Amino acid sequence: MSGSSPDRGEPQKSAAASKMELAQDDADGAEQDWEAARAAYESLTTTKRPRPPKPQHAITIAVSSRALFDMVEERKIYEEQGLEKYVEYQQANENVTLKPGPAFAFVKAVEHVNARLRELYPNDEELFDIVLMTNNHAQVGVRLINSINHYGLLIERFCMTGGKSPIGYLKGYLTNLYLSADSEKVQEAIEAGIAAATLFSGNENVPYYDTQLRVAFDGDAVLFSDESEIIVKEHGLDTFFEHEKIHENTPLAQGPLKCFLEDLGRLQKKFYVKNERLDSPIRTYLVTARSAASSGARVLKTLRSWGLQIDEALFLAGAPKGPILAKIRPHIFFDDQMFHIEGAQQLGTIAAHVPYGIGQKYHKSKLKESPAQN
Repeated sequence: MSGSSPDRGEPQKSAAASKMELAQDDADGAEQDWEAARAAYESLTTTKRPRPPKPQHAITIAVSSRALFDMVEERKIYEEQGLEKYVEYQQANENVTLKPGPAFAFVKAVEHVNARLRELYPNDEELFDIVLMTNNHAQVGVRLINSINHYGLLIERFCMTGGKSPIGYLKGYLTNLYLSADSEKVQEAIEAGIAAATLFSGNENVPYYDTQLRVAFDGDAVLFSDESEIIVKEHGLDTFFEHEKIHENTPLAQGPLKCFLEDLGRLQKKFYVKNERLDSPIRTYLVTARSAASSGARVLKTLRSWGLQIDEALFLAGAPKGPILAKIRPHIFFDDQMFHIEGAQQLGTIAAHVPYGIGQKYHKSKLKESPAQN
């Protein structure tokens, strides 16, 4: 036989088998193409910048643009020259970085907490999420974005309402805390059942802790309801002390910031279970005008009944809060009474007024310096 004849020792492949091999080769090639495409897509979507947590898992803090940044001059242009000149100015200066506002140090500390949580729990989405919530027009957004990126802030969610009140969007963003400088908007949020406070600037030169978020709370009408303050205002201190003694084992009703303290406590426990209690990046303070011996037990027992811990409790028995707060150096201090806000601010503390309870009928003095703009 000719040398071109096939070797009889090797079986010949049928046409069907050859087609099957070709089909398998095509399938293998398609799979390789798909894997290559998927790898290319993942390389595009992978970034060193952490993704924001899903809203249903996050502790969402909505911050207004003029609480996050110092926009006093811009606000002046708006008030004196109108909206069009304001927008024109913002667009002309969109590459000029805005200076930090009263909420800036708080936001930076919150982001440090997130970084620590991501180290310990890489796949957990129970994190803080900062939302920029402002009634600015979208045309101003570029300057806000540029400033946020300049400082390396991880703020991905924006709500710019073009002159309309953003309050209606707070629940849509699942907001846990709203910080603004517009007292009317804050009042709206409180009435809608959302924890909120009006921010007042402190001393820019105060050296805040970069690695520990420090949050200080007043007690009555902030963490707790105003039921005890009503007794003080209407019946005096002696009746108040007697009432608190009788009701020592009856928990106080919750106030507007109780849920935010719960949020902080829940995150603190994540560090405790990792043996990080002494190195926790969150520390909470109760700074109250109550007397410890006369009315302090009910406060502590209320917190215990809620399953909440406070790191430090300071009972001042009516003494000024400003000097103590200056020692604590909190990133934010919540109080319902303006004279405590004034005292804190005068000694450099960033204070947040909670417009809730009977205390709003008293001490209506105006601060020498107006609050940070919206």
